Amino acid sequence: MEKDKELAPPPVRDVENYSSKVELAYNGSREDFDPYVPANHRPLSSSTSSFGALAHLLKASLGSGVLAMPLAFKNAGLLVGSFGTVVVGFICAHVIHVLVKTSQQLCVDLKKPALGYADTCDLVFQNGPKPVRKFAPFARELADWALALTHLGACCVYVVVIAESFKQISDVYGGPVWSVKIYCALTLVILVPLCQITKLKYLVPFSAFANVVWLVSICISIYYCLRDPPNISERNLATSITGIPTFISTSLFAMEGIGVVMPIENEMSQPSQFLGCPGVLSVAMTAVVLLYGFVGFTGYLSYGETVRGSLTLNLPQDEILAQIAKVLVASVMIFSFALVYYVPVDVVWRRIQDKVPVSFHTAGVALLRLAGVLMTVGIATAVPRLELFMELVGAVCLSIMGLLLPAVVETVWRWGKDMGAFNWILWKNGLISIFSLIAMVTGVTYSIISMLETL
Repeated sequence: MEKDKELAPPPVRDVENYSSKVELAYNGSREDFDPYVPANHRPLSSSTSSFGALAHLLKASLGSGVLAMPLAFKNAGLLVGSFGTVVVGFICAHVIHVLVKTSQQLCVDLKKPALGYADTCDLVFQNGPKPVRKFAPFARELADWALALTHLGACCVYVVVIAESFKQISDVYGGPVWSVKIYCALTLVILVPLCQITKLKYLVPFSAFANVVWLVSICISIYYCLRDPPNISERNLATSITGIPTFISTSLFAMEGIGVVMPIENEMSQPSQFLGCPGVLSVAMTAVVLLYGFVGFTGYLSYGETVRGSLTLNLPQDEILAQIAKVLVASVMIFSFALVYYVPVDVVWRRIQDKVPVSFHTAGVALLRLAGVLMTVGIATAVPRLELFMELVGAVCLSIMGLLLPAVVETVWRWGKDMGAFNWILWKNGLISIFSLIAMVTGVTYSIISMLETL
């Protein structure tokens, strides 16, 4: 009886306490036994709610790209464009989901509170199969530079939109008859001093103003598209297959927001709500696809083959409301330039700051910012074709950063673990990689051909 008594389980009321003692005896502390929850170790400043994260993601996604969608539809046609927008949107949402999920799993395994895009790529390779570990530095560099070049390309787009908008307004109201290139160069008067602001907090008021103005501009553009639309039979439902690469490149430029996803997820107080259905990502991407598809369809339906890289450039020249929309869009682009420009400057400065004496850091940052603005405006001035920049940035940078890298990262992370039934994850990522490479090669080819034709 005594022996049976020794083996008997503890009373029910003490089970929880008993389990705790067993855990502590086995692991030494509860912290060692409990699974690591990254959100519990993030700083108190990382307190963005799920609704706040949704608002940030929508704000980041509804950039200059939404007004470029009619150009994408021009290259594909109304029917193919509508279907293609859904397909590209689904692929973009999936690769973002893949990247965030991999990053979250990596945080748990490595006990990291949060990881950025480049950090995720680097650490996945570091902890992957032995043959690929040596490629970890290359994966980080590729992610960083793709992100920097994407934002630099977006800055070139902004310069052209600003120049085109002010040129149209000047032509209507009897201003000097200058070429777009001169207006591109004149943007330096505003952009050089604005880009010397090194503290993001000083740009917050401009960002808030830009968000409101941007929404008003989109609404005005949609109003003109719906005011007197032609019959659908007057537009192409489908174009030649040669237009598909430019459609994909432009759509990727418009919809792909993978560069801002990780910072938003890292600031969430409940990052588990970012994924899932319904989750922050699925709700945001559904809204983005619907809005982008609607603007692309109505914009191409209204303006047909004459549609421009920014829908506001097609608005009537003789109506004050249309001119207000152009001024508003140009203002948004000016303030957005200063914000977007932070990314390439940060990427470059992190690589050269150790080579610059500490006493010259302030001057070094100022010179770097000045040189970057001069280079960006110089590129835009040399080839002031808005459509070509969008196609090239989408084809090169976003094919790599938005499609190829997430697929490769998930494959490396899951290698030797779980690839699903019949290795379907491997096959799926292989198809995404092939799709991204084809989109990149064909998009770059057509962009370069178009650029050479304009020179």
